[in-house]
Amino acid sequence: MKKHYSITELTREFGVSTRTLRFYEDEGLLHPERRGRTRLYRAADRHLLQEILRGRRIGFTVAEIREIVHVYKEPPGEIGQLKLMMKKIDEKRDDLRQKRRDIEETLAELDQAEEACLTRLVEIGVGS
Repeated sequence: MKKHYSITELTREFGVSTRTLRFYEDEGLLHPERRGRTRLYRAADRHLLQEILRGRRIGFTVAEIREIVHVYKEPPGEIGQLKLMMKKIDEKRDDLRQKRRDIEETLAELDQAEEACLTRLVEIGVGS
């Protein structure tokens, strides 16, 4: 495994922009070494970026990711992080299930509205 990665290497590997990496740095999630104006990311930064991107894909906010990362760095460490992660996953799952119910209700309402329009068109003698 490499000791350091350049910003270009990470952007290519993970398909993100340099702006994204700088954003996560500004948010205090990534802490690359600096050599002059060059950012050098350690293997731990690379792994953390991978976890950040996974968290974003499953819908976690930057604040939630920051909280999860912070818990890992403080006691109880990994155990606390895993428990928090499980809690956040449950919350996200519940949110998504609610959104699915809301979408199903909205689709049903749209179907009813469309049916009412079609019925009225027939009543007034207009073909669809």
